[in-house]
Amino acid sequence: ENVVEAKREIEMLTGQGYTKDDIFVFAHDKNRSQHITDGTDTESVGLKEQGVFDAIGNLFQKRGDELRSKMKAVGLNQAEADTYEEELDKGKLVIVASKHGIDHNQGVL
Repeated sequence: ENVVEAKREIEMLTGQGYTKDDIFVFAHDKNRSQHITDGTDTESVGLKEQGVFDAIGNLFQKRGDELRSKMKAVGLNQAEADTYEEELDKGKLVIVASKHGIDHNQGVL
């Protein structure tokens, strides 16, 4: 199950020095994303990462556009965000560990 794998991946990332505040779990379905974020005690992408204008803009975007925008807000470039959003379309999870958008680690489950 993806949640069990996500917890293992998160434990590995925390072992590498990332805090749970540095780790973001993405899923295409909003409810699933929130459930996994809550269950793994990781962060949601919010105003701190996106800024006010991007956060408001996301209210009017399709889910895929919103996800790409949020992935870019935590440090991925456009090509990475596009690639990982395609994985989300397949029902997979994407985990991004980012320290203030500078360095990042990502994986697909």
